[in-house]
Amino acid sequence: VASYNSDKSYTPASILKVVTTATALEILGSDYRYQTTLEQDVNNPNRLLIHGSGDPTLGTEHLDNIPNAFLSQWTDRIKEKFNSNKTLDIMVIDDYFGYDDGISHRWIYQDMGNYYAAGAYGVSIFDNTYKLYFNTMRVDTCPIIVKTEPEININFKNTLQLNSSGQDNGYIHGMPFSMDRLLTGDIPGGRTSFSIKGDIPNPGMYLGEVLAKSLDEKGYKIGKVETSQDDYYSQMYLKNRNFPKGETFYKHLSFPIKDIIKDTNVRSNNHYAEHLIRTVGRTENSDIYSSALDAGIKKTNDFWKSKGLDTDALMIFDGSGLSPANAVSATFMSDLLVYMQTKSKYASDFWESLPQAGIDGTVKSRLAGTRLVGKVRMKSGSINGVQCFAGYYVDGEKKYAFTVMVNKFSGARSQLVKAIDELLLSIF
Repeated sequence: VASYNSDKSYTPASILKVVTTATALEILGSDYRYQTTLEQDVNNPNRLLIHGSGDPTLGTEHLDNIPNAFLSQWTDRIKEKFNSNKTLDIMVIDDYFGYDDGISHRWIYQDMGNYYAAGAYGVSIFDNTYKLYFNTMRVDTCPIIVKTEPEININFKNTLQLNSSGQDNGYIHGMPFSMDRLLTGDIPGGRTSFSIKGDIPNPGMYLGEVLAKSLDEKGYKIGKVETSQDDYYSQMYLKNRNFPKGETFYKHLSFPIKDIIKDTNVRSNNHYAEHLIRTVGRTENSDIYSSALDAGIKKTNDFWKSKGLDTDALMIFDGSGLSPANAVSATFMSDLLVYMQTKSKYASDFWESLPQAGIDGTVKSRLAGTRLVGKVRMKSGSINGVQCFAGYYVDGEKKYAFTVMVNKFSGARSQLVKAIDELLLSIF
């Protein structure tokens, strides 16, 4: 109907989640659920194996879930299987996606260590996120660290400063699996309690430790708590590999994919998106020594090409859109949106996954109070210098897919999104 530079590739930011969630729906199906199994080691009956398959929702605070509920459920099942009079060892098998690509190699340093750049591994817990609380009442020192929630043993180097603007400009920096974190930037002064969020560096180990503490409170003597990471690397170049063999006595199921993709799009959940693309990758290549992320990217490209879409403009390096190196054209985005409503058997689930402009999610303030409220569903995307929107306008028989992508803009972001609102109002 209308276009401008529609075949050029632009940085999409979080509208890339439209691609990731659509691909996951098409390949995995709307009712797909992740499994995390509790197993008894067949060669060591006093060892509990926790085997993950990439569930991002274990202990999540989203999806109307009670984060700690699974711990009591697991503890009850473990009590039925293991004698509390004997020392219990715990191994968390979190190697499903491997360990080297838990974060995209194209993410920038400023993001790594923050909650929105949490790693994606075979095991996730509490959204792989903790809150770091400060007291910022004193002006003669850096913000005072009070606690982490949940409690986690991390070494912080604190270079934070205070501001009077009330803005949260604090960052947590660190590499995957490292328990050392650097705090930079500034946060509001004059607060008895202020928090910022970071990523749990080693979620598999943390799950083991949290469960060990829960079992200890139930009278168990806990021995060794470990993950499969050491075994993974020690056997990487061996032809004959020996992995723990377990007898499953409990299966924990995730929320279905249709719920996961809805939260991914409505709240722009990076953590879920990164697990989704790696899960898609494992349908392409099940070898845990292969890159689940690379396989997911390949599967995504191959799938949409097989559906007749021109993927030449699709260059992706993650599932969430966090990398500024991602690129896609408005034509591809809109063609995918059209496909999902005209050819997909999951059209309804995908439609429901997109937030309504002026009503909910990251577009709650967009088009608010206009005649388009309730008639536009769209995903937003924003990183430094990037602002994008992609979605649908539906009013009776009038049905349109649209994509608006702006890169390297000048001026205030608020002025830009207002201009985009006006553009959509002028078209629809």
